Amino acid sequence: MDRAETVDAFRRRLEELIDRSGVTRTAFAARAGIDRSTLAQLLSSKNQRLPRAETIVAIARNEQVSTDWLLGVGQAKARGSDVQSLEIARGAASPADERLRRWHVEAAGYKIRTVPTTVPDLLKTEAVIRLESSHEVAERWLQLASDRLAYSRAPETDMEVCSSWQQLRSLALGQDVWSTLSLADRRAQLEHMRDLVEEMYPTFRWFLYDGCERFSVPLTIFGPRRAAVYVGDMYFVFNSTEHIRVLTRHFDDLIRAAVVQPVDIAAWLTRALEELPRR
Repeated sequence: MDRAETVDAFRRRLEELIDRSGVTRTAFAARAGIDRSTLAQLLSSKNQRLPRAETIVAIARNEQVSTDWLLGVGQAKARGSDVQSLEIARGAASPADERLRRWHVEAAGYKIRTVPTTVPDLLKTEAVIRLESSHEVAERWLQLASDRLAYSRAPETDMEVCSSWQQLRSLALGQDVWSTLSLADRRAQLEHMRDLVEEMYPTFRWFLYDGCERFSVPLTIFGPRRAAVYVGDMYFVFNSTEHIRVLTRHFDDLIRAAVVQPVDIAAWLTRALEELPRR
């Protein structure tokens, strides 16, 4: 990060600490040993200077965060250790859960990498969403999927997806979780995915690996900010740089082992469509 980026990160995280503190800006400034006008200057978008080192240390100490986090060069908030770098986020199966949407927005401009549970939500048809959701929550999931597709179409997004080709083959054949999905709905889902991956390439890149040689739990890596591992009704959310790098290397290994590359995924889906019975 250059100086301007560091100043900008410090300003954003200082604002977050003030909002979290529950005290007035005057009281917050007093705790840090600075006056109200100095704090206002630090929060100004026109300011291009960091405070003195002792002020940074005082703010970090008083608010129980690391100086690295405060300056935007680390993701773990906990002062002196990474003991708080893992968060357990419950309610992952709820359609009212807005965390994934917020995490995607916060990662704008960074590469997002994901291993989906079945197929990527933004590529699912209404029939598949209704199959995978209860009647009570399907409408909300449909809206979230539509929002995620709109987000992914933005020019500044950059997403990579990895999944096994066997998973898509099961969908095409109506096996496993898709055993009750009609032939017409399976055909529509394959056509929908083919059209979207052609439209969104290269900002959306889908890799297929051999599930007999590789395995991965569902996860999403939101650039350098966080990584979320899906475990059914909750997420394990990692915020430390070290943990994010480990999961990123795991994802990179899946890409290196891919047997179908993004430029070939539309053709692969077309062949799967051609192998389906006509009725």
